[in-house]
Amino acid sequence: MADYDLSGVNLPYNPDAEQSVLGCVLLDGGVLGEIVGTLHPEHFYAQLNRDIFAVMTQMYMTSERIDVVTVLDACMRQGVFETADDAKKYLATVMEAVPSVSSIAKYAGIVTEKYLLRSLILASKEIIDAASAGSENANDIVDYAEQRIYDIRAGVENKSLTHISGIVFDRVKALNELVKVTAANGGQPVMSGLPTGFMELDRRIFGLNRSDLLILAARPGMGKTSFAMNIAVNVGKKYRDKQICVFSLEMSKEQIVARMINSEALLPSEAMKTGKVAADKWKQIMESADMLSQLPIYIDDTPGCNVSSIKSKLRRMKNLGVVVIDYLQLMTSVSNFHGNRVAEISEITRQLKVLAKELNVPVIALSQLARGPEQRPDKRPLLSDLRDSGSIEQDADIVMFLYRNAYYDKTDPNQNVCECIVAKNRHGETGTAYLGWQGEFTRFTNVEVKYDNNGN
Repeated sequence: MADYDLSGVNLPYNPDAEQSVLGCVLLDGGVLGEIVGTLHPEHFYAQLNRDIFAVMTQMYMTSERIDVVTVLDACMRQGVFETADDAKKYLATVMEAVPSVSSIAKYAGIVTEKYLLRSLILASKEIIDAASAGSENANDIVDYAEQRIYDIRAGVENKSLTHISGIVFDRVKALNELVKVTAANGGQPVMSGLPTGFMELDRRIFGLNRSDLLILAARPGMGKTSFAMNIAVNVGKKYRDKQICVFSLEMSKEQIVARMINSEALLPSEAMKTGKVAADKWKQIMESADMLSQLPIYIDDTPGCNVSSIKSKLRRMKNLGVVVIDYLQLMTSVSNFHGNRVAEISEITRQLKVLAKELNVPVIALSQLARGPEQRPDKRPLLSDLRDSGSIEQDADIVMFLYRNAYYDKTDPNQNVCECIVAKNRHGETGTAYLGWQGEFTRFTNVEVKYDNNGN
C-alpha cells in the first residue's frame, strides 16, 4: 500500500487474526491451500506478518513441506528476522495464538476485510488530495475516483510495486489449471480466452483474452459490424453469466438487434424494411427472438461517446465478458486537440487499451481503413492502412482485417469466402483465418480448412 500522510487516521487491522492465519499454517501446512487463492501477502498490515506469509506462499508454490522448522529456515535465508532466536520466539507466539486450525478461512476473511477498509481509507485520501490540488479537470478526477472505488469493490490490488513471488505463483497456478483442463479434454489444446465461435480464428488468437485490445478493421461493405455482432452473440450463447456490452456509435440499437435476428433466423436483411416474410419463417423468427432476448447482451447507442463515459457505464456491470465498440473513428475525446484528428485517435486508442487493462476484459474496437487498398492490385489491407493513426497498431494487442475478394471480383468462384487476416498478434503467429460469408443474412460461419502436417 502506498505511503500517504494518514496521521490521525485509525487504520483498521486485527493483529490476532493475522497471527492466527500464520499459526494455523505452521501447525498444519495443508490448510494453506484453502486460502492461498484469496489471501495475499499485501493483505497483512504488519510488515513482519506480510513477509512471513510471502515466504509460506513461495514454499507452497514449490511444493515444499510447510511446518515451523522449514518456515523458520526459509525466513532466515530471506532475512525476515535478524536472529534465529527472534524467529523462534515470534513463530512460537503465533502458534500459541491459534484458537482453532479449522477456522483458518474465517481468520483469513477478517484479514481481507480489514485490508479492504484500509484500502478505502487510502483511496479516499488520494481522491481528496487530487481534488484539492486542482491540477486536473473535474472529469478526470471523477473518473479516477470511480476507478479507485471500482478496484476496491472488485478486489483489485492497489497499483503499487508488487513482489514477483506472488505474480509467479498466480501464473504457475493458472498454467497448472490450464494443463488439467487440457488433460480432461483428451490432450487437445484449450483456449485461454473466450472463444469467438469461429474455430479457425480462435486457433490463431487463442480466443478473446482478458485485458486485450483487439482492432477489427475493414473497408466499407466487408461486414465488420456483422462479424462483431456474430462474435457477441456466440459468446453470449456459451457464457450466460458473462455480460457482453456493445457500444454502437453508428447504428441504432434497433438496427443492431434487427441484424442479430436476421443472422439467427436466416432472414434476408431486406425483410425488416419491406415486411416481405414467408409465413413458414415466423416460427424460426420467434425462436431466434426468444433466444436473443435471453442473452446477457447490453447495447448502448449514444452517439459520439468518449472512453470516460464508456468506462463509467462498464464499471456498473458485475461480470463483464466482452466489450464491443463500433466504431473507433466516431468516438470523441474529452481533451481538445484543436482539429488534430491523428492525435485525438491516438489518445482514444491509448485510453481503450488502459480501459481493457483496468477492467481486465477483452475490448473489440472496430476501425475504418484508409483508401490505400483500393489503389493496389492486391487489395488485402495492411497495417499501414489503419485510418487516422499509427498508434492503433501500436496500442492494439491484436489487429484483424476482413477481406472478401468477391467484393471486387464478381467472377471469383469463392463468392462466400471471407479472409480474416490476423496482421498483428501479441500472443502468437499472424496469418489468415477463413470464414464463410452469408451476405443475405449478414452472417459469418465456420468453413472447413485442411492443414498439412506442420499445421499450416
